[in-house]
Amino acid sequence: MSGDERRSAVEHSATPDSLDFWSFIDLANRRLSTEFGSTHQLATQVLLTLNRAANVVTYDLESSVHRPRGLSWSAFRLMFVTWLAGPIESKSAAKLTGMSRAAVSNLTKTLEAGGLLERTPDEHDGRSVQLSLTEKGRAEMAATYREHNEREYAWASVLTEAEQHILVMLLDKLITNRSQFDVRGRN
Repeated sequence: MSGDERRSAVEHSATPDSLDFWSFIDLANRRLSTEFGSTHQLATQVLLTLNRAANVVTYDLESSVHRPRGLSWSAFRLMFVTWLAGPIESKSAAKLTGMSRAAVSNLTKTLEAGGLLERTPDEHDGRSVQLSLTEKGRAEMAATYREHNEREYAWASVLTEAEQHILVMLLDKLITNRSQFDVRGRN
């Protein structure tokens, strides 16, 4: 269905149950413009689509790869960063994973209890700890990542290699230029 066909369908028969994601975007843009005076519908569409794509991919990776292995998406992210950059201070792990320090601390306890991660006091700063994977954690990450990476490839392969590079470039531009306004975030 083309954009014009979707718009026409939305205008004439839109009920909440008949909407899909794209017809909702069309409805939202029309209503925001006509009823609420919004002048930045494309910005709304870009960020709703970006958020939706991230959520769809994350849910798929978590439900098809990580949950069957007994891990959450957050646990995988922390183990992944620790696997590649560790031993790592928990504060740095929080920054690299995009999680709060409290979330990393709570997740560390769970992964430590499962024998996948260990905490050791930092030699230079007695208030902080270094995180590292146990032997079991390293073996789990090696196996999990192979499966995870195959799923990543399945998702990314719908784009050409050039399109993948362009997408990474555009997302990088979006993220690195956030300093132009007062962005709130963990990092």
